[in-house]
Amino acid sequence: MTLNRREALAIAGGALAFAVTGARMAWATAEDTYKAIMAFTGGAEPATGRITLNAPEIAENGNTVPISVSVESPMSAEDHVASVTILAEGNPNPETVTFHFTAMSGEAMASTRIRLAKTQNVIALAKMSDRSVFIDTKEVKVTIGGCGG
Repeated sequence: MTLNRREALAIAGGALAFAVTGARMAWATAEDTYKAIMAFTGGAEPATGRITLNAPEIAENGNTVPISVSVESPMSAEDHVASVTILAEGNPNPETVTFHFTAMSGEAMASTRIRLAKTQNVIALAKMSDRSVFIDTKEVKVTIGGCGG
């Protein structure tokens, strides 16, 4: 296939227009993160305590940031962790992962690796069997990589 000059310029112009406008990622806003928190909690305001989020202070590579979360709970039928969700408020979509537990889980603990677009707060929320919700937040500084650059 051969292109004439006019076609080549049209393709180059389209690529430039996409690079300038279409390639921009829309980051989640604080309102998006708040909506995600309220959706998870069912509108309840989360309290501090019982949940511990472990995340590095500085992530040298935003493409793979190790995190772990644990929740203090007897994990009995009457009092156990129902679910834990992790939010990254500066990513294009704040919801990153949700873990579900039952009384038979024995321990409310999970670890994973997440992708962070930029320096941001990582938020962990734990919903208990009695519908109470707990929160922990850590700021992670991303030096390179991530889902945005």
